Amino acid sequence: MTLEELVACDNAAQKMQTVSAAVEELLVAAQRQDRLTVGVYESAKLMNVDPDSVVLCLLAIDEEEEDDIALQIHFTLIQSFCCDNDINIVRVSGMQRLAQLLGEPAETQGTTEARDLHCLLVTVPCPVGQDPRLLGSEDTQGTSGTPAV
Repeated sequence: MTLEELVACDNAAQKMQTVSAAVEELLVAAQRQDRLTVGVYESAKLMNVDPDSVVLCLLAIDEEEEDDIALQIHFTLIQSFCCDNDINIVRVSGMQRLAQLLGEPAETQGTTEARDLHCLLVTVPCPVGQDPRLLGSEDTQGTSGTPAV
C-alpha cells in the first residue's frame, strides 16, 4: 500500500466517523424534541398523512437480517415513496448501536417487545400550538384556536 492510498483510507475513515457522529447527534436531538418517528408501520402512516414534514428517512438493517424478504419489500416501498417525495434517505447497519443511542421510551419499559428501529423518520418542527399527533385529522383546531384534545 502506498502512502497516498494509506492517507486516502485514513481520510475516508475519518469522514465516516464524522458522518456517523452527526447522524447520532441528529437522532438524539430529534428524539428529545419529539420529532422522531420509530418503526416501519408508524413511519409509513406518517409519510402517508404528511410527507412534507419528513426531512430524513433512516433505514437500518443488520447483516443477519439481509435475507428478510418482507423487510426488504418494506424498504423498497419506503425508498420509492421517499424518492417520489424528495425525502433524504440514509441506510445504516448497527441496530444495537441505535438501540443504545435511543434507549427505551418510558411507555415501553417493562414490556418484553423491543421497538422496531428498522425505519426512523426525522420531521420538521410543528408550528407553535399544533400537536403533531393530530396531523391529518379533520379538525385539528378547537373553537378557541387551541389544538383539539
